[in-house]
Amino acid sequence: MKKAFSLGLLAAFFFSFTFILNSQMNISGGSWVWSASLRYLFMLPILFIILLLKKEIKPVFKSIKSDPKSWFIWSTVGFGLFYAPLSFASKYGASWMVASTWQITIIAGALLSPLFFTITIEPNYIAHKRNSIPKKALYFSVIILIGVFLIQVQQANNISFSQILFGVIPVIIAAFAYPLGNRKMMDVCNNELNTFQRVFGMTLCSLPFWLILSIFGIVTVGLPSDSQVLQSFLVALFSGVIATTLFFKATELVKGNHHQLAVIEATQAGEVIFTLLGEILILKTTLPTTIGYIGIVLVIVGMILNSLFSD
Repeated sequence: MKKAFSLGLLAAFFFSFTFILNSQMNISGGSWVWSASLRYLFMLPILFIILLLKKEIKPVFKSIKSDPKSWFIWSTVGFGLFYAPLSFASKYGASWMVASTWQITIIAGALLSPLFFTITIEPNYIAHKRNSIPKKALYFSVIILIGVFLIQVQQANNISFSQILFGVIPVIIAAFAYPLGNRKMMDVCNNELNTFQRVFGMTLCSLPFWLILSIFGIVTVGLPSDSQVLQSFLVALFSGVIATTLFFKATELVKGNHHQLAVIEATQAGEVIFTLLGEILILKTTLPTTIGYIGIVLVIVGMILNSLFSD
């Protein structure tokens, strides 16, 4: 359990690089367009090499060929409509603020539950039961919403209302798109692909979205700087590959114990803390106000309670 917990916290540490580096790229004049698209353009060859070495490429292409429409649609939703809005939002808020607001994805996941079915095989028929919204999860999610509200309120004196909207609404879109796309793709894959295979397939099938966004970037802001290319590569490596590997390894170690699994999932609340510390130490940005700190604490408490006492 100690090893799994340590791996979970280490994964949260690497996940936080997404928010810190995106903020740094914006501060240095880099476009959110390249922050978004370069991450996945770099992830594609990295994941390809990993699967090539593991000899797990062919099943991915076979699955895509069997249902290309679903693959392209839900990959674009799960990756494109997730990371592009998240990168856009980083222009209008501190990285720790975006990371905190991103925790709304827990609520989004709960609200999306009725869109999916649980399939049980009976002796004479196959039963499809529509999932219900987990009420207990929503109760704890209210704590998260209050925390997010306080985090945004403490910025009200420094930025305009329109900036708050641009920093919040895109994150809300991303918070719904990410679980929706990934859950739909898990249905499409039907447990025939492992995590790396599914992520590679989704990265590949979302490529048209990233290429279109890249063309938009070339036309509007020109090519990215060498600094932004390097930082985007680091995001792809740290968040897209290392953090994901560490987190899934941690959950795999305790998969037989639902209570311990919930504890490991709760370690991802560390993203908010690591992002805040990273922004203060690396970017030398303004510290949160007392209200902001209270908001961060509520977000973390809400996430932990949500994980520990979920149905």
